[in-house]
Amino acid sequence: MAWSGMVTAAQPRIRLTRSFDQLSHTYLGYLLRIEGVVDGGRTQFRVAIGSGAHRTHQLRVRDQVEGVGVRVADPRLEIADIYKVSKLKLISRGETAAETTPPWHGVPPPLEVYRERGHRRLSAATYHSTCSSCLWGCAMPVEMIIDQWNPERRRYRTETFCYGPLSCRSYKPGPTRKVPGRHGMNYEEQDWVDQDATAHRRPDE
Repeated sequence: MAWSGMVTAAQPRIRLTRSFDQLSHTYLGYLLRIEGVVDGGRTQFRVAIGSGAHRTHQLRVRDQVEGVGVRVADPRLEIADIYKVSKLKLISRGETAAETTPPWHGVPPPLEVYRERGHRRLSAATYHSTCSSCLWGCAMPVEMIIDQWNPERRRYRTETFCYGPLSCRSYKPGPTRKVPGRHGMNYEEQDWVDQDATAHRRPDE
């Protein structure tokens, strides 16, 4: 399908796998939210692109872009609507504005930067109301392995995270997250997990 439009958000595209108290990340590339036209109809949609394409085009909010792609095969594993993008083209660069307060709308950094910074859980309501266009925000598809001895037992959901400065005044963590396990058990991820993941950063980082 051909698509085109204006970038309204550029964020990392990361998948999270949980198995009770264990977790791992898969760094897939970047996610663009687009206001424009896809398959002949005007709408808002999300496009997944790879790190190479991002490195080449350095896309950010207000850029005009176009390309072709296919519908995501398994929506449980993707936030995007369209992936396997080709013929990606930057039509025009959007105007930049000096930003002194969040949300931040510059060019997202390399995925290695996100991995090094670590994230904190972010309230879903805060993400959708304030942080959905910020380059430090991330909505992750989560695949939960319920039983390690029976890996076919899986559940899926979306979780929101913040990679931004620890001092960000818009940040709200929301409730702790619970992960189902075998025999009806649940693991609750406590605040110390986020604190440990970001302990190497100063408040303004």
